[in-house]
Amino acid sequence: MKIYHNSRCRKSREALEILKTKNIEFEIIEYLKDNLTRNQLKDLIKKLGIEPINLVRKNEQIWKKNFKNKKLTSDEIIQILSDNPKLIERPIVELNDKAIIGRPPENIINLLQ
Repeated sequence: MKIYHNSRCRKSREALEILKTKNIEFEIIEYLKDNLTRNQLKDLIKKLGIEPINLVRKNEQIWKKNFKNKKLTSDEIIQILSDNPKLIERPIVELNDKAIIGRPPENIINLLQ
């Protein structure tokens, strides 16, 4: 199991606590320190079962200033996320061939069942 974690995010810290209380072994991926590659993002998006645009934090200033209202392809969005990891929705918990966005935190519990 992996958690894509941002230590400054309250929801991400909550997700970490859920995993710890369940005594589950997991790997923490600090995606802000080590940017995800395009291929890693494509794999994660496939496991999430969403379109790339649904992984974007659209309220971030980077998005509003540079990309909002532009017609972007999925590949362009994936590149933007790779270049600007702050735009990636969080937290993400990955288990085998599935992944979820841990908002709300109940999503994590559902994944574990």
